[in-house]
Amino acid sequence: MEDYDFLFQVAVILCSTKLLGILTKRFDMPQVVGALISGLILGPSILGILHPTDFLNQLAEIGVIVLMFNAGLQTDINELKNSGKSSFVIALAGVIVSVAGGYFLAFAFNTGHENFLQNVFIGVVLASTSVSITVETLKEMGKLSTRSGNAILGAALTDDILGIVCLTIMTSAADPNVNIMMIVVKIVAFFVLSVVVGMMLHRSIQKWMSSAGRDRKRFAIILFAFCLIYSYIAERYFGIADITGAFIAGLIISNTTRATYVTSRCETLSYMLLSPIFFASIGVKVELPEMNATIILFSVLLLLLAIASKVVGCGLGARLCHYSNSESIRIGVGMISRGEVTLIVANKGISSGLMNPMFFGPVIIAVVATAIITPILLHVVYKSKAKGYSDLVESPLVERYQEVSEFDLATQTILDLHHQMSGNPDGAAEKKQPSKPNNGETK
Repeated sequence: MEDYDFLFQVAVILCSTKLLGILTKRFDMPQVVGALISGLILGPSILGILHPTDFLNQLAEIGVIVLMFNAGLQTDINELKNSGKSSFVIALAGVIVSVAGGYFLAFAFNTGHENFLQNVFIGVVLASTSVSITVETLKEMGKLSTRSGNAILGAALTDDILGIVCLTIMTSAADPNVNIMMIVVKIVAFFVLSVVVGMMLHRSIQKWMSSAGRDRKRFAIILFAFCLIYSYIAERYFGIADITGAFIAGLIISNTTRATYVTSRCETLSYMLLSPIFFASIGVKVELPEMNATIILFSVLLLLLAIASKVVGCGLGARLCHYSNSESIRIGVGMISRGEVTLIVANKGISSGLMNPMFFGPVIIAVVATAIITPILLHVVYKSKAKGYSDLVESPLVERYQEVSEFDLATQTILDLHHQMSGNPDGAAEKKQPSKPNNGETK
């Protein structure tokens, strides 16, 4: 009977994430917060009902891959290229401030020249950003297609690349057996290959889709399999994070005839199963060590640094790229969240001797805390601007999500009621009706 415990675990995660998501929504907070809190409550740190398992970890990994695949599908590749310079500047500024701040903070608690690499590694741990949490939050708020939302997405993806480079340099410095030039060559080769192969595949996929007169289930199935294969190739053969491979796979398919249909099918899979498990798994993985006064103080300072380094660094980078003050603050806040990449880097640091084990507990606290704080702060900084249709179309980098259509429909309903109550039942007819997605499909 123990072999079937995974059924109970999945059911508990789905119900708890949805119930707490509804609860946080009532407090005017994104539902992502509820999913993260549910994993923390049910995990070993509090109730101990759920524990990390290989099955949950693998489902969570597929969940974040699907989330990034969807983000790539809904991204305008031409506009992404146009914003590439800004994304790089924003990400680089955030990485520099994070690495420098992490080093000085770690040095205050871990003095000695022999600990130089360990202290620098704390900065490397703080350098990465969990784009998945921010993407899900902005998508839920209907703000992913704004100028600041586009900048966050591009900068966070660039951030992962810079984080990989930093990790490569650090591990190479600690292990003389690692050939740093070979790692760099692999990274460059992957992106060059993605550009060349991506252009050819994009044309072939477009031709394949255009040959059908309507949406077909085979499109979603085969292209999702392509996403998984590309993620595997990125991680296995090039040393690139699988989520980066998933996003590029989505980019290759973006702007094709059936991209919207494929997105809708993947979003159903993500919403019903994979995303709740992914976000809950972050909290489930938390097992806090024994805490003394020194560790508690370091944890608090590390959390404050994790927040300030991205707000200041990425915010300054955004200002250098001529974003407004409000947009710069939103971009900085959107880059705060740390997640699975940070945990992976920290685990790598422990196994390679690059990170002092006493720092691991505070890093976990910072990851969980920033994952919970970021959606809340995003909600605050975006709430300062009135919600409206114009806010959703400031930039074409990310195509409108399904939530946008639902928002338009709800807005139109309110307008209709308003005109009826004011004695002008025909006034609503002047408004543009929201387009209905084509859900027809053929096996």
